Order: sequence, then C-alpha cells, then structure tokens
Amino acid sequence: MKQIEYFLKDEQATLTVGAQLAQALQSFEHQQSLVVYLNGDLGAGKTTLTRGFVCGMGHNGNVKSPTYTIVEPYELAQWRVFHFDLYRLSDPEELEYMGIRDYFNDDCCCFIEWPEKGTGLLAKADLIINMAYQNEQRTINLQAETPRGEAILTVLNSEVASSLS
Repeated sequence: MKQIEYFLKDEQATLTVGAQLAQALQSFEHQQSLVVYLNGDLGAGKTTLTRGFVCGMGHNGNVKSPTYTIVEPYELAQWRVFHFDLYRLSDPEELEYMGIRDYFNDDCCCFIEWPEKGTGLLAKADLIINMAYQNEQRTINLQAETPRGEAILTVLNSEVASSLS
C-alpha cells in the first residue's frame, strides 16, 4: 500500500497537511466514510493535524482535544467528523457502551488517537498516520490501509508537496 512522509517545520505546516487531507477527501465524487488512526507521543501534533482537517472541512469554531470527553463531534454541512482520544480509556468495552459502531457511517470521518486502546472494536483504518518529533520539529508518515486510503494519498501527495516547499 501507498505511504508518504513529510517534514513539518512548524504548527502551521501540520495544520496545512490536515486541511489538505480534507480537500483530498472532498475531491471525490461520492461521499464515503474515512477512518484515520493517529499515532504519536503526547504533543506530537495529532490534535493539531485533526484541527487542520476539521477546519478544512468547513468548521469555523474551536477544535479541542477530546482527552477528557473521549470524543468531540463536529456536525458540518455534508459530513460529521468525530475526533476520538482513547488515551484515558481503561477498557475497550467502554466503547461499546458509548455506541462506537454508530460513528462509522458513510457521512462520518473518524480521527482516532491511541487506537490500540480500542482494539477489536474500531472500524478498519483507511489511513494510519504516525507523527514523531525530530528535534524541535515533526515528521508525519501517512500509510494507506485500504484502496480508499490509497486514492486519498495520491490526491494529497500532489497538494502537499507544493505547499510545504
């Protein structure tokens, strides 16, 4: 499967990649769900990337980390975006009680931080995004896990390459 990596010099670059991921998704004729697993240490930029995506999808308000709420919903014109942070989850069964399967519909984009904490209950990822520190800056590696993820990365790669240079 397709994989791309970028160097992110600052927070704005992270927001840009998130916004361009939103544009890549919206460039497809038929609306389908998107599931993204976000991996990286605390402070690596997972919420910043998601903020860029949510704003790129048309949200104008605040985008905050769902660390204490587990999920932050964003109801947009044509999409529903859900940002999950499973860091504080003590048992994957907690996701069953909150109706996790209801979040994986065709009009939903789900960004899931700490996905390993929900093993067995989450939908398969279209994209796995790994973020890591590199000195004072970050690297981001996007890996397609489905044909849909691969198509999104193909569109994204041409958009991001020109904006980060």
